[in-house]
Amino acid sequence: MVEDEPELRPVLWVGTTLKDLESFPDEVKRVMGYALHLTQNGEKHPDAKPLKGFGGAGVLEVVDDFDGDTYRAVYTVRLASAVYALHAFQKKSRKGAQTPKADIEKVRARLRLAEEIHEQRVVLAKKEKGGAR
Repeated sequence: MVEDEPELRPVLWVGTTLKDLESFPDEVKRVMGYALHLTQNGEKHPDAKPLKGFGGAGVLEVVDDFDGDTYRAVYTVRLASAVYALHAFQKKSRKGAQTPKADIEKVRARLRLAEEIHEQRVVLAKKEKGGAR
């Protein structure tokens, strides 16, 4: 690794997000994977937009259309230790661009879980740092 390169933030998959993303068409997986890679580097994919209802730009979604279907991946950059992939789904509703309520609730629940995981990682890192003398 070159010294000037920033360290990539890891991607942590919450719930079934990785499994769900793996079921997407290859072209969609490439778009979503690239968006997450940019985020690991502290950058933002041009199609990444804040998910409404989450108070700002801490929870983002990337939307990709393929073969008449719409796919979405939601992740958070609120937690400094990692990029947390919260939800990946195919939007079934044909009623506008609004994210279905069930998917919003799933994102909320997984965001709470990601916050708990983050806290555990912080505590563990402090213990490891304090124990290495």
